[in-house]
Amino acid sequence: MKTQRVRSAFERYVITLPVASIVPQREIPNSTKTTACYQQIEASLEHIGLIEPLVVFEREKGSFLLVDGHSRFEILKSKGATEVKCILARDDESYTYNKRVNHAPPIAQHFMLLEVLKNGVPEERVAAALNVDVRTIRFKRDMLNGICPEVIELLHNRHLNSNVFAVLRKMKPLRQIEAAEHMVASNTFSAIFAKAILAVTKPEMLNEPSSKKILEAQSAASQALLEKENETLLKDLKAVEESYGTNVLTLKISCGYLERILGNTKVEKYLERNHADTLRALQALLSEVRTGEPIKR
Repeated sequence: MKTQRVRSAFERYVITLPVASIVPQREIPNSTKTTACYQQIEASLEHIGLIEPLVVFEREKGSFLLVDGHSRFEILKSKGATEVKCILARDDESYTYNKRVNHAPPIAQHFMLLEVLKNGVPEERVAAALNVDVRTIRFKRDMLNGICPEVIELLHNRHLNSNVFAVLRKMKPLRQIEAAEHMVASNTFSAIFAKAILAVTKPEMLNEPSSKKILEAQSAASQALLEKENETLLKDLKAVEESYGTNVLTLKISCGYLERILGNTKVEKYLERNHADTLRALQALLSEVRTGEPIKR
């Protein structure tokens, strides 16, 4: 079968456009401008400048529809910018690459920060660019101090609370690994769960064994923490149970519709010719639903 080249959704070059020629699709509400995310973007533009160009679609000569980057556009305009760097999209579609951004987990952020600091960027400038206190930068810098390499490997792609590492640091390496394995097995990465594991850890597995009185207090605290975590897990399970029937029904109806669509020879041939990967994914999904096998993610 002849392989068709995938058409890029964006042009390969960056252009500079007058701000007046760009038409946004929506206004940024005042409530959004007070959020931490918006203020972080504002601080980044002030201290570093525009890193990611806006995405625009040319509607007619001299007029461009803003597809992606409304916050950046609003901030630049409010600061009196007259020109801005943009990437041209080939479709006036707001479904851009940013719809599928995977935010870096804490461990990845830690190593990125170390690389920035290694290149000579002061901590104060990093803090200003991210609109955070310099103590936050130092906390992230030292986050993995005292954490064994096996734990870093186990948790490197997990989205967890950074405070988890402060708890793990109180344990010896072998216990750190056990705790990380418990977190992965239960798919629970909260600081509360880590503290519960710490509280039931034997004194000889701690870096600084506590006194008997403290251990008794920790034992009572651990019971409360475990009960709270168990209650949270039960609530999550109940929510899944309540939505399971509706989700299965929706899946069956959707798959039935897909089967009818793919039953059309013209549609199947078109997909095979232009979107072979999508067709294979849909066929695999339908096959798994028919056989009752778990759907692969």
